[in-house]
Amino acid sequence: MGLGPSLSIRQSQQLVLTPQLRQAIQLLQLSNLELDAFLAEELSKNPLLETRSDEPDEQPSGDFASEEESSDEAPDDPGADDLIMGQADDDRPLDMDWQSEALETDSFADVVTSSGGEEGFDFERVQYSAASLAEHLQDQLHGASGAVGDLARIIAETLDETGYLTVPLEQIAELTGAPVQSVEQALELVQGLDPPGVGARSLAECLSLQARAADRYDPAMARLIDNLDLLSKGRMADLKRICGVDDEDLADMVRELRAYDPKPGCQLSGQGAAEVAPDVFVRRTRAGFAVELNQATLPRLLVNRRYYQELKAGPQDRASRAWLSECLQSANWLVKALDQRARTIVKTVSEIVKRQQGFFERGVSAMKPMTLRDVAEAIGMHESTVSRVTSNKYLLCDRGLFELKYFFGSGVASSEGEGGAAAEAVKAGIKELIDAESEILSDDAIAALLKQRGFDVARRTVVKYREAMGIGSSIQRRRLRKIAG
Repeated sequence: MGLGPSLSIRQSQQLVLTPQLRQAIQLLQLSNLELDAFLAEELSKNPLLETRSDEPDEQPSGDFASEEESSDEAPDDPGADDLIMGQADDDRPLDMDWQSEALETDSFADVVTSSGGEEGFDFERVQYSAASLAEHLQDQLHGASGAVGDLARIIAETLDETGYLTVPLEQIAELTGAPVQSVEQALELVQGLDPPGVGARSLAECLSLQARAADRYDPAMARLIDNLDLLSKGRMADLKRICGVDDEDLADMVRELRAYDPKPGCQLSGQGAAEVAPDVFVRRTRAGFAVELNQATLPRLLVNRRYYQELKAGPQDRASRAWLSECLQSANWLVKALDQRARTIVKTVSEIVKRQQGFFERGVSAMKPMTLRDVAEAIGMHESTVSRVTSNKYLLCDRGLFELKYFFGSGVASSEGEGGAAAEAVKAGIKELIDAESEILSDDAIAALLKQRGFDVARRTVVKYREAMGIGSSIQRRRLRKIAG
């Protein structure tokens, strides 16, 4: 064998992520609402793309399949053509109630405005909602003027999201150059605003403000609030002696105290819950469970081939022809990618429903342990693909709205040896036992009762799941029961 330089040919295989493949992966992990925003951006960039709502008797797979052909002689879109050529039929009778018909398409305000004899909109029904806690408080300080009013507005902006004042008054006085007495007056002004309890510097002060607002702040209630540590320890005998009340009065005071909000600012601060729309529907049929995509949140995407033919027939240079060809290729690929995404989601969710059929029939207590690998092997896909499909997507069924990730998780062994039980099923069993306990159950007792139900769990597993659900120990539950009387 020579030691000099030589030429050789070698074959190798490697996966190359093209821009189209990267975009397909991105589409797979988007929810329907996120995909809607993505398609809106694509529609603004590609003139050959258009949307049209699905007809009730049409199927998504058929719609996508009809657009997969990339031939220039593909049939035109009849819906768009009818609108352009003015061929849409309107066979509604002339004597119909046009006002009631307008309600189907126009807003309520448009109809009322056009009908002069109708009663105007009742603006008193419009409820005001502030964007934040600070804005809500400052709206109430609109009539406050002078230095104290200005300081009150500063304090309102300083409160945290729970409504507490965590900045010392001395620091506010130093930063504003105002005397501490004026800052205290401003804080007193803020503490008198709605919701009751805002501007407090401690839990005791927050409860005291709410008790004053409810006209329940008597000497006995004041002593009870000053000794919240004894209440947390369940030392009811000491509280009766300190407050000078009997059992009935103390129970009534504790009941009143528990009705107060320890974080009043959370009623207004922060943003509202994010809108969650289901991506998939699961319906019970005679043949089993049917899986359907939520087409209401997903526009139907079509390729406007008539417009392509018009642009292609017009005068254009080489760059314009290349751009037009790229737009057509991109549009065809996007429609095909959406079809593949829909099929992949339906295929994955169908396998989830098949494996968790007990949940859809009997509830969370019948859930089975399931991993991404189990579903991936069953449908012949990679584990990462299943992970992307189940990310940020929600399923709506008869039992409610659930994230697809909810159905995955580890489990515990079953005493019958038939696949075990999911962690959510064990948690549901623990919560059911604790909710129904007449006498406080220890963790060992709960583990023994779960074994009788077929869940082979240890005491430490019960402790882990109980703490994950935010349920206190037997000592804490016994203390709370004692406080509740």
